Amino acid sequence: MKKFIQIKNIVKDFDGQIVLKGINLDIYENEFVTLLGPSGCGKTTLLRILAGFLQQSDGQIFLDGKDLTGVEAYKRDINTVFQKYALFPHMNVYENIAFGLKIKKISKDVIEQKVNRMLSLVNLDGYAKRNVTMLSGGQQQRVAIARALVNEPEVLLLDEPLGALDSKLRKEMQLELKKIQQEVGITFIFVTHDQEEALTMSDKIVVMKDGEIQQIGSPTDIYNEPENEFVARFIGESNIIDGLMVEDYKVMFDDKVYDSVDYGFKPNENVDIVIRPEDIDIKEPNTGVLNGIVKSVLFKGVHYEIVVETVSGTSKTVKMHILKNHDRYNESAKQKISANDFTMDLEDVANITDAEIIARANAQAWDDKDEYVSLTKIEYDILNQSGKYAVTFKTSENTSITVTISVVEPKYVEDDKQGVGITAFDFYKTADEIKESMMLSTDLKMWANASAWDLEDDSNIEIHDVVYDFDAENISEGEFDITFATKGRVFKIHTTDAKLENQKVSLDFSAEDIHIMSKFGSY
Repeated sequence: MKKFIQIKNIVKDFDGQIVLKGINLDIYENEFVTLLGPSGCGKTTLLRILAGFLQQSDGQIFLDGKDLTGVEAYKRDINTVFQKYALFPHMNVYENIAFGLKIKKISKDVIEQKVNRMLSLVNLDGYAKRNVTMLSGGQQQRVAIARALVNEPEVLLLDEPLGALDSKLRKEMQLELKKIQQEVGITFIFVTHDQEEALTMSDKIVVMKDGEIQQIGSPTDIYNEPENEFVARFIGESNIIDGLMVEDYKVMFDDKVYDSVDYGFKPNENVDIVIRPEDIDIKEPNTGVLNGIVKSVLFKGVHYEIVVETVSGTSKTVKMHILKNHDRYNESAKQKISANDFTMDLEDVANITDAEIIARANAQAWDDKDEYVSLTKIEYDILNQSGKYAVTFKTSENTSITVTISVVEPKYVEDDKQGVGITAFDFYKTADEIKESMMLSTDLKMWANASAWDLEDDSNIEIHDVVYDFDAENISEGEFDITFATKGRVFKIHTTDAKLENQKVSLDFSAEDIHIMSKFGSY
């Protein structure tokens, strides 16, 4: 097949900000090509450069062997359909479609033949005299397509033309557009951020991110064999797991080796594993390759979306010390003051501020009318080493309280299997503070300074569970265990079989369902 459009090292910057970073792409005759990616990835910029509305900062574009550099938009044999259609409201359907032909001074009888053919092609027979403002969104879009195609361009560019349509009409127009493209036999280049549109309509999909191409391939290849994590997550839903490619056709995660159909990786290479939700079967316990517990069930209309946890999360347990209420009362000033002991990480000492100490100690003062009083002075001398240090909070009336800060070496839990680190610290509270908490789990995380992170790239990971066994309404003095945990190994499954939350199940998948990607891979 002939290379019809050649895009070579296209770079575009706006005021020093590079939005296209050396795009290289070949498009063949009569292909339906979709540029797919999130907002801001550069797909519309590339389309506008193809159309001639923008000039590239570097690189070349060839159309049927002709260099388009410096060629004005109106001289390119390329037409564009925009998201907002840009129809002329003072013209009827016929006049809108005929507009470009009249500009070219084509004879009336030829114009009539061409317009009528276009009306038939886009299923608008009988609409020639209609006012375009009285048409539905789908009908207006068909007029815009007919107006572009009547000029018989070699290439049709479509910039998210289905974006303004409702879901049902979008699906209908996806099929219509593909049918039209096949009938007219020209190259379509379509821009969208909708994965379903791309998979439904395209011969070839170009996945873009941050001004770069991540992967080029057929819809089947893009969906079944994503080249990196971004593509896997952007195209449909995915279960993505850190794994180890032990050898060709053998991959391991969670200490178990599975057969796969992939090869060509280094022995014991770290990889990402993709298993699509629809490729996993839910079975009776102990009959599949993994056992787990159903964590959630969501009905999606044509299927259930079920989340199954097969491995518990990474966790850290600390002590919560519940103390007596220890308000200090200043009789002469008619003021009360309160604060708690707390524990902090040695690594945080160098950057600690007064405001943070007040927050961690929950220090506050108030008068007999229960109106808050400002803390005007904080006295402390914390060294950059482990130990216990006194901190005193005072008001302008010398109402004061002294508590203890315990500075400790951080104690991390690092789970190499899941690639997660987590830490938290013992803390001190009063029973009243627990009872008054409006979001106890959130407050417990804050009081313990609990956090979790990815061991690979240090990015934050959500602490998913906060586990405790006390009754917040009836808590009294003592020590209590608080466990903070990240989400365990969970799989999302799409199935037509309903399950119950907390039901024990098995998961089953085959070697063909396991897709392997290189770490940090990109196109």
